[in-house]
Amino acid sequence: MSVFIVVPGFFTGGADWAEVAGHLARAGARTQVVELPAPGAGPVGLSAHIERVVAAVDGAGTPGARDIVLVGHDYGVYPAQGAADLRAERIARVVYIDAPVPGDGTPALSAVPDQGLRADLMRDSATGGDAAHAVPVPEPGQWQYWGSTYGLPDAALDRLGAAASPHPVATLTEPLKLSGAAAGLPTTGVLCHYNGASIESVRMLVRIGDPMLGALVRPDVTFFELPTGHWPMLSCPDLLARTLLDAAAGGGESLAAPAAAEAQEQGPGTFLLDVPALPRERHGTLDLYLPEEGSDAERPLPAVLFVHGGPVPAGVEPTPRDWPALVGYARYAASRGVVGATLDHGLHDVSAYPVAAGDLAAAVRALRADPRVDEERIALWFLSASGPLTAEWLDGPPDWLRCLVACYPVMAPLPIWGVPAGRFRPADSARAMGALPVVVVRPEREQPVIAETVDRFLHAVAQVPGAVVEVVDVPGARHGFETLDHTEEARDAVRLTMTYVLDRFARAREEDVRGGAVG
Repeated sequence: MSVFIVVPGFFTGGADWAEVAGHLARAGARTQVVELPAPGAGPVGLSAHIERVVAAVDGAGTPGARDIVLVGHDYGVYPAQGAADLRAERIARVVYIDAPVPGDGTPALSAVPDQGLRADLMRDSATGGDAAHAVPVPEPGQWQYWGSTYGLPDAALDRLGAAASPHPVATLTEPLKLSGAAAGLPTTGVLCHYNGASIESVRMLVRIGDPMLGALVRPDVTFFELPTGHWPMLSCPDLLARTLLDAAAGGGESLAAPAAAEAQEQGPGTFLLDVPALPRERHGTLDLYLPEEGSDAERPLPAVLFVHGGPVPAGVEPTPRDWPALVGYARYAASRGVVGATLDHGLHDVSAYPVAAGDLAAAVRALRADPRVDEERIALWFLSASGPLTAEWLDGPPDWLRCLVACYPVMAPLPIWGVPAGRFRPADSARAMGALPVVVVRPEREQPVIAETVDRFLHAVAQVPGAVVEVVDVPGARHGFETLDHTEEARDAVRLTMTYVLDRFARAREEDVRGGAVG
């Protein structure tokens, strides 16, 4: 039987893992929760935490045997990975619980979800300043900014706060040093869905070419997904214990086999509609697709600008405007007689919504300035995590914005993203949307944590007098359905949504003509 060595994350320790350890013990497994050095008289760095985990590995299991399952929760993966690098011959599997994949030279600061705190610590580290000795324990009501508290009973949340300890700052700024010795170890990721992570979201990041995640497509890398928030050791300790036992036995879902089967079955990465291979015009970060020469489309043409989601890591190739979904949408728009446009924007991290908003505004200005485009008839079509950007256009929309589409959108930043208050909350902006026509496209198999943001937005819109909202439900479809689900229901949804947009353009044209006749 494997020996589980658990490395706790931010603010937590053995008391938080007692129930999980009890379930594992009843299954015949041995468990040790590493109590990491806390702030003391001097700075406690990442190296000190790694040394403590290495000592636990050396004192556990059978000497010389590869029988240790090393488990890290959020920050805990950093010392866990550091110890695995030094004792790779003893490690049977590394298990990440709702945690990032750390790389060589990466400080654990990148695991801090609070963007404000992260920025402060980064600034202090860069300037050589004396950062706070320890990150204080979150106040009641603030735990959600370190991880979703979904599924935590009030009593468990109280226990989380009562047992918490401040976290040493030096462990966050000291880079993790890895030799690569543990790079090929069997690995399992345990994703907590209501903290925003899912197997499908990881698969999508792998599909777009995130360089940090390419190694996850191996048969010995598996995933589990738990229907809970960030603290599963307290919200569902029995389920987490069973999951750890399954992980130790090599269970879980591999990204490799499903991806291959999916490719053979329906050709993912291809657009769900057959569209003409219309040429692209590239203007900086903006691409234009125009109807074929000789078409009877009116001039100048209305335009639909398609806005990709993310975050998309910087340096990923091809960039989003060359992805099959974006190209397919833009060519489809052009085949229906309007200009289809795409852009690359700077949503490389959840902290970059202001950058992305600026990029989008610049792209809109460039699009409207093109003499072939009717500057008074523009539609914006948002996809996935570009949803929070809709807030900028719902809040007192300009007259020339004739329609806004939100397709499988994330309609609110998740708390752990740390997006500052005051911007990028579509539900808050909806009160000023007036009669702007809005279409929300909902896939039936949407991730619940995302679907809840849409529900909150629609509830807010329902309170707005005169609001014009259409909801297009897509039976059986998933997030990103246009390249995943080549079904007639999905095709109909895309056709219906585009027809709605074109109808709004036609109405706007009629109103302009009528207004000119009256004048």
